[in-house]
Amino acid sequence: MKRLLKWTGWLLLAGVVFGAGFLIGGNFLRKPPPPPPMPTFFSGAESRDVNIEGERSGRVIDVKEGQLIQEAVMDASPGDLIRVFPGTYHETVYVDKSNLTFQGVIQHGKWPVLDGRDSLNDAFLYSGHFITIENFTMQNYKGNGIMGQSGNNFVVRNNRIINTGVYGIFPQFGKNGLIERNTLSGIADAAIYVGMSDHIDVRFNEVFENVAGIEIENCRHALVEYNNVYNNTGGILVFITPGLPIKTCRDVIVRNNFVYNNNHENFGAPGSIVSFIPPGSGMVIMAADDVTVENNIIYGNDNVGIAITDHAFLGSIPADPESEPNPDRVVLLDNLMFNNGNNPVEEVKVLMATKFSKRGPDILAIGGGEGSCIRDRARYRTFGLDGYADCPEISTADVLSYLLPEPAPEDERTLHDLGKLTWYGVCSGCHAYNIRLIGPPVNALQAMYKDNPQGVADYIVNPEKRRPDFPEMPPQNYLTAETRLEVARYMLELEE
Repeated sequence: MKRLLKWTGWLLLAGVVFGAGFLIGGNFLRKPPPPPPMPTFFSGAESRDVNIEGERSGRVIDVKEGQLIQEAVMDASPGDLIRVFPGTYHETVYVDKSNLTFQGVIQHGKWPVLDGRDSLNDAFLYSGHFITIENFTMQNYKGNGIMGQSGNNFVVRNNRIINTGVYGIFPQFGKNGLIERNTLSGIADAAIYVGMSDHIDVRFNEVFENVAGIEIENCRHALVEYNNVYNNTGGILVFITPGLPIKTCRDVIVRNNFVYNNNHENFGAPGSIVSFIPPGSGMVIMAADDVTVENNIIYGNDNVGIAITDHAFLGSIPADPESEPNPDRVVLLDNLMFNNGNNPVEEVKVLMATKFSKRGPDILAIGGGEGSCIRDRARYRTFGLDGYADCPEISTADVLSYLLPEPAPEDERTLHDLGKLTWYGVCSGCHAYNIRLIGPPVNALQAMYKDNPQGVADYIVNPEKRRPDFPEMPPQNYLTAETRLEVARYMLELEE
């Protein structure tokens, strides 16, 4: 018996020693985890030299699951890199500082995920300059994936944005920005919506199952190229929307894109601009000037391949006397178009009946406009292009980018400028003067809050849903009290 107990003791002691050695050896000899990948700047041969990323401090702030990205923003200084590791983050990230880079770390196929759980409004909302956001998944927000408000020199790339409400990527009133290599789906307005901005490149994105794939609205100098645009209600839109502070849209190049099978049911909010887009619209150019369409592959869009129209496209929406409603100097160069117009809307069927055709056209032009041209028109089935001249032998190949050679400067701001820029950057994307966009028109709000700017400032902190036919306004409580009051004063003074 004693011998048995002795052997048992030795065996237990050996087990303890072996276990301790295993643990100690594991801790000391285990291979360290692989380092996170370096920043993804896509500086290979396909990219180009751009001057939109700010100077870097060299400081890196790591955020891991269970922590808040917003706390990293509060701790950050200009030039810092905020690196977010895989995990799920339920928050809105407000960025009112300049020159910050947000980089998702992708390890073993796992991404950092920002999930709004259908209760938060935005994933990222920035107002600073030199902001880069890359390598994130964003999903289940009510308003936007990424919204930029008056921020210049921005980069948004390699993000996956799904079901983020109204817009997926929404820079507004910004200059000098690059949007590339993002994937977006399930957006109820425009997946990529560039509003009232200048010098923007939109490249290598994939957009599908949205109401609008890519929308360039009231912008100047925009390049849309190498995008994969399919199964949306409308593929690529180049618009002047009346009632916005910026009244023009010009110098837009749309080239080298795949635009196909954009036949998705329109699930836009009733009364919104995009709710008027008929399913099956590959490309729509409305009232914009100096738009060049070149070398795109456009097929399988059941209504029409390219529609060029004036503001009559918007039906009964009031006109803006300062917005010239006609598309002028549209240049249609060589594009590959086939199998469009198989199931056009009734209005298009009526037009095509005059040509003894039951199919919709590859290219449709209705309304006014002057100075437009098309090259080799016999290649396409067209309607309304009799007034178009024959384009000369020209190409956009010399335009490599519309980004600026130097960063766009930061403007000095007075209090009035603060209110104006906040209106442009925050409010005007949803409120036009006398027409409905997402929210009520300004003239209706002025009637409600006459001589009461503080009432407006108080409301935008804690808005209430008052009308069932409008979506709930997200709170703007990240704006300072001074900014809220100045933007309220500016809005109440608007005359058009």
